[in-house]
Amino acid sequence: MNLIKSKKLIKFNNLSHGFFNKIGGASDGIYNSLNCGLGSKDKKINILKNLKIVKKKIGSKKNNLILLHQIHSNKFHFINKIPKKKLAGDGLVTKKRNIALSILTADCAPILIYDNKIKMIGAIHAGWKGAYKKIIIRTLKYFLKKGSNKKNIIVVIGPCIGQKNYEIKSDFFKKFIKLDKNNRIFFKKIKKKTFFSLKDYLKGQIRSLGINNIEIINKDTYNTKNNFFSSRRSLHNNYKDYGRNITTIMIK
Repeated sequence: MNLIKSKKLIKFNNLSHGFFNKIGGASDGIYNSLNCGLGSKDKKINILKNLKIVKKKIGSKKNNLILLHQIHSNKFHFINKIPKKKLAGDGLVTKKRNIALSILTADCAPILIYDNKIKMIGAIHAGWKGAYKKIIIRTLKYFLKKGSNKKNIIVVIGPCIGQKNYEIKSDFFKKFIKLDKNNRIFFKKIKKKTFFSLKDYLKGQIRSLGINNIEIINKDTYNTKNNFFSSRRSLHNNYKDYGRNITTIMIK
């Protein structure tokens, strides 16, 4: 199993967290092997086995790992207790102990947030749509509303697709420039092709709030040697589906 820890979050003994890649699970074929995506077409029995492996690794109890029905939105939920049914949205926030907030990705960015002073955690799924709709800004503003001081907030941007593998079309570029002409810096043109840096765009949004305690885990999910599921790589390989990587955080 290849579990990546944040250098900033690992310092806190009361936290359990991790960015899991695709190694160390029960799935096979294109889902080989730690596919945690219940929305994928993988065998449900294997996905449940994989989620069990993750729970054990982070020390989470039977039913307290929360997953969302992710919809590429700017919607997040503040959790006080384990929800009865799956919530729709792309972010989770809690102050409760032993609730494992979890996000699934396959090129989008998983983001973890922690404030050690008010003891509050967050987990966000941000692809370009969520980023464009400002999910990270909305969630961080909620932290501030709940009493966070900017200097106490730690934000970790996990493994996502790297700029050199994120080619986009001109309408995508125009959409971001229309939003803010300064967004030009997050795009690179190489031989008439345009490439977007998701992680730098997210970092810029976090910085715009005056939050500077940011860690970026520089692992490109598209690159096979990093052992992550990648929706774009699966598309390029003509696979019909793809597995999902899981990221999780919990106050112990």
